[in-house]
Amino acid sequence: MKEGSFVYSPEMQGYRFSESHPFNQRRLQLTVDLLEQIGALKPEDCVKPRMATDEELRLVHDEHYIQAIKQAGEGKLDPDTGLNYGIGTEDTPIFPKMHEASALLVGGTLTAVDEVMEGRARHAINLGGGLHHGFRGKASGFCIYNDSSVAIKYMTEKYHARVLYVDTDAHHGDGVQWTFYDDPNVCTLSIHETGRYLFPGTGNINERGNGKGYGFSFNIPLDAFTEDESFLESYEQSFRKVIEYFKPDIILTQNGADAHYYDPLTHLSATIRIYEQIPKLAHQLAHEYCDGRWIAVGGGGYDIWRVVPRAWSRIWLEMAHLPSPSGSLPQEWLDKWSPQSPVTLPMTWEDPPDLYKPIPRKAEITEKNRKTLEQALYPIQSTITKD
Repeated sequence: MKEGSFVYSPEMQGYRFSESHPFNQRRLQLTVDLLEQIGALKPEDCVKPRMATDEELRLVHDEHYIQAIKQAGEGKLDPDTGLNYGIGTEDTPIFPKMHEASALLVGGTLTAVDEVMEGRARHAINLGGGLHHGFRGKASGFCIYNDSSVAIKYMTEKYHARVLYVDTDAHHGDGVQWTFYDDPNVCTLSIHETGRYLFPGTGNINERGNGKGYGFSFNIPLDAFTEDESFLESYEQSFRKVIEYFKPDIILTQNGADAHYYDPLTHLSATIRIYEQIPKLAHQLAHEYCDGRWIAVGGGGYDIWRVVPRAWSRIWLEMAHLPSPSGSLPQEWLDKWSPQSPVTLPMTWEDPPDLYKPIPRKAEITEKNRKTLEQALYPIQSTITKD
């Protein structure tokens, strides 16, 4: 059995709204190239994604919605109808062959699932996935089909698995949460920036699940300008307590890289350091509770040059039991991409200690996040019992 399978194809870059859209899948190419330059990603590690079938998409998505996406990608959908489905908007514009491009990303995550659940690899990663805002019949927040939701439903039906979904994207994982809000076999944990000023505006601590799913939805909304120490404290404490409480068969982590200080769409103040620790803990807990079964997907990340490649490379390095990198980035990678980058590329794997000026409210933010964490985890300490 391989330690890890890396699901990737250059065709994944076909999920492309426009040249100026913040969601830019060139970040996949940048990450893959960086891993190849340091000798960490070899041909035998890679698995080609398959296309998700309509039947698999229907595990989560409405048939009428799927047909609308197909028609939109062929230029045959009435614009007003498209708006009803959340497409043709500024966030999620229509582009040619959008169904095929979206279904390939879903199929990539399903490929990762089968790699792990059928015993070919202990862990698997699909950085093209993580589109956590997609709903049953509506696109949202750059997300057309929700690959994580489809994959989780696929795991619960095909493999009868209890799934823990852990989302560290700066934006709340709303689409996944609401899909499984009443399902006791799926537990969702989202650590994100508070929705007070950030899309999608959900992910409050009182969103705890419904019916038989009550007590299986956890949200840790962090205050704006949260730094590394508080982010990691919230992540580690919540992850450890939730996994002990839920005892899953497999972990699916969504690894948005937009909590970084450089990210243009969010207001957190994390550095690259959190992206070394996030996969380390997931890896450790997967072995402690799930016989190593761990699937990782991508997600947000809108500074595709300075942040995403360094952050996402660390997930694969952790999965493959390779040393955590330090020091200078490969000169070949810098020489190749610097002429194309609109910003100056970092020279090292780490961020400088003076990346930003000290946050004057650090102590206040840290204390606020600790209170949020305590309130969010209250159901675990309470008398709630699993049905």
